[in-house]
Order: sequence, then C-alpha cells, then structure tokens
Amino acid sequence: MDGSWNLGPVSEQSQNDETERVSRERRGHVLLIGLNRPKKLNAWDELMVAQLSEAYTELEDDDELRCAVLFAHGKHFTAGVHLTAFADLWAAGRNPIAPPEGKIDPLDLFGRTREKPVVAAVHGLCYTIGIELLLATDIRIAASDTRFGQVEVLRGIYPVGGATLRFAREVGWGNAMRYLLTGDEFDATEAHRIGFVQEVVEPGRELERALAIAQTIADAAPLGVRATRVSMKAALDKSFAEALAALLPDLVPILNSEHAREGVASFIERRKANFN
Repeated sequence: MDGSWNLGPVSEQSQNDETERVSRERRGHVLLIGLNRPKKLNAWDELMVAQLSEAYTELEDDDELRCAVLFAHGKHFTAGVHLTAFADLWAAGRNPIAPPEGKIDPLDLFGRTREKPVVAAVHGLCYTIGIELLLATDIRIAASDTRFGQVEVLRGIYPVGGATLRFAREVGWGNAMRYLLTGDEFDATEAHRIGFVQEVVEPGRELERALAIAQTIADAAPLGVRATRVSMKAALDKSFAEALAALLPDLVPILNSEHAREGVASFIERRKANFN
C-alpha cells in the first residue's frame, strides 16, 4: 500500500441489491465494513445483524486481514434498531442482536470474541445500537455533524446492546448517566469532551481519517497488535491479575516469530520495519 487511498464510491450510498445490508471491501490488510441500508437510515434488522457478524468473522479468520474500518453508507450512521420488530422478538424471549452460531459478535457480547482491532468512522445520526456498536470498537472518528442519542428510556425500554456495561467505563459514571438516564442527544464536540470519540473532523473526512489510522495499525507487527489488544481487554473484562499473569507467556511465541526478528533488524539497521 502506498498510502494514497482512492475512496471512490465507498463513502457514498451503495448501489447494491437491497438485501446487502453490509458491504465489504478489502484494501490490502484492511477490511472496510459498511452499514448499507441507507433508505432506512441504516436501521438494524436481523439480516443486518447476520451480515455484520459475517464481516467481523471474515476479519478475525483471515490471516491477511489485520484491521477493519467500520463506516456507513448514506447520510447517517444508523438511526438504531427496527424497534417494533425487535421488541416483539425480545418479548418472546428471542435475542435479535445475537450473532449466528459460531460467528463473531460485532457488539462483543455473545458468542466468539474478536481479537483484531476495528476503527470506526461515524457521521450523521448515531442512535441507540449505533452507540453500542461503537463502544465495541477500538478507535472512533466522528464527523463534526454527528448527533448521538441513547434514547431507549424515552421509548419505554433500556439499552441491552452493551451501553450499560461499557459506557461508564469509556466516559465515566456521571457522563454516562447524563445521557443514558435522560435520552438527551449530544453532538460530536461533547462526544470528544467525554472521551467517547478520539477525533472530530470535518464532515466527509471521517472515513479518510479512519482509513489512515487503520493503515498505520495494519503496517505494524500483527502479532504485537493482537497481543496488545488481547492484554488490554483481559485487564478490563477479566482482572488485572489474569492479564498480568499472561504478559510473559504471551510474549514468548511473539519473540520467536519472523515479525519479531524483522522488528529487531529494522531497529539495528535504522529503517522502517516491513511486516508484510
């Protein structure tokens, strides 16, 4: 990759068949994953859940892929779930946001877990499940026109896609409660202030910036990147002691890899490492 991204139609509304809820495109070691139901404001249905899970599973299972960029076609990231359909399923004891058996869960709640990083680019409306999907990503870039809302309490329910589990961890208790309990909308500037997004850019630049970050990640040593994410997740989701105990055992196979040898050689030779 030479760093000169040809964004082309990827940032525009997809013209594919309407049954394609999620687009996929490879850019070297990076997989672009696009929410692709723009006529319905990228509202989630069961088909979108299944196709998102398929895309995340492709990322995890393909050794050529090292990082993903999550974005959305059309004017908005997502207006949330198809509430009337999902509410009936929840009431019947079914979980429509759970992934198909054996697949990676984009919400990182059920089924297989993901070890490779995902960078998100968000714009327009980002409501309910959209916030929860972002909370399961690793780095988030927002267009300055993005509007966020965790509005379940205004609809007679509460968030069950991870917001009650992760939002306070990301932004602090008071900041999380401010928006989870009121359902108030907040903008990209506020999202950046509380630490929910890492950068705010001009509208139309969010995908380009996310791609640049993903490419930097993909250029790094993949075993090191994966081990770093796994270690941090273990410290947050399991315990400090478990994560600490795994540090050296997890380092040994990495030290014996070709990528580690290349990293040392590049340091000695004062050049950029090549992990392809």
